[in-house]
Amino acid sequence: MKSERNKTIDISLEEGGEYLEKCVKSACLPTENLVNKIINADLFEAVKYIPEKSVDLLITDPPYNINKAFGDMHFTEKSRKEYLEYTEKWLDAVMPLLKDTASVYVCCDWKSSSVIEEALRCRLNIRNRITWQREKGRGAGANWKNGMEDIWYGTVSNDYTFNLDAVKLRKKVVAPYKNEGVPKDWEETENGNFRNTCPSNFWDDISIPYWSMPENTAHPTQKPEKLMAKLILASSNEGDTVLDIFSGSGTTAVTSKKLKRNFIGVEINPEYCIWSEIRLERAENDRSIQGYSDGVFWERNTFSAQKKYKSKQ
Repeated sequence: MKSERNKTIDISLEEGGEYLEKCVKSACLPTENLVNKIINADLFEAVKYIPEKSVDLLITDPPYNINKAFGDMHFTEKSRKEYLEYTEKWLDAVMPLLKDTASVYVCCDWKSSSVIEEALRCRLNIRNRITWQREKGRGAGANWKNGMEDIWYGTVSNDYTFNLDAVKLRKKVVAPYKNEGVPKDWEETENGNFRNTCPSNFWDDISIPYWSMPENTAHPTQKPEKLMAKLILASSNEGDTVLDIFSGSGTTAVTSKKLKRNFIGVEINPEYCIWSEIRLERAENDRSIQGYSDGVFWERNTFSAQKKYKSKQ
């Protein structure tokens, strides 16, 4: 039995049948409107039914090139050549769906990063590589602990969306500077001094979902909603369509919904689709995103400061 404080979503297929019924199955793909749907199908089948040039933003988290169990399914480590071919295959399948103004973000680890970059560079304009600190994980007996992951960022063309003001980071001001007694580029409050800063390509403000967080699921490689929110807010606008072809437990879809974007999620594991639907249902009444409020992203472990700041507005 789980503790009452344990919010982890891990509903089984037997328990979650009603949620699986909300998903689009392979047999229904030709007749369904796929916008704002989780598709329980193989991605190479699903993409055939998504209209060409209909996607504003692709965010996806393919299996890293390691041996990994995803429920009853397993990904087997491949040679570099095989993993490159696998990456190129799914990229070529999804590229026709992207608008000329679309942006792309692909998650990876240190081992798969160079392969992902190689595949993307032949198809997109590479804009940056984001590195974010994944602060939890097991140590390694004969190697450095892997505490970082990458996200490659590219665009289809030179005409693309980037909403800088939507992704400012709120930081505490350690040495406040005043010009003639007036705060310069920072805000003075009863709860501390803050500055909204431009984001860099290194993110150390992300908290991995854990058991007491409502967004947490039993998915082994779940990404945080805060992480996805940064990508979605920066590279799309309200009403745009965000696609994730390795949807997992639905973080991209759920965060898109919370931020008033349309979404399409493709996931082959039916159990993960159930967890996605549960989270989408909850997002109807709770659009909060941990670490994001007042239109800005807050540093990690500043939840109490967020609450105090918001109460004064």
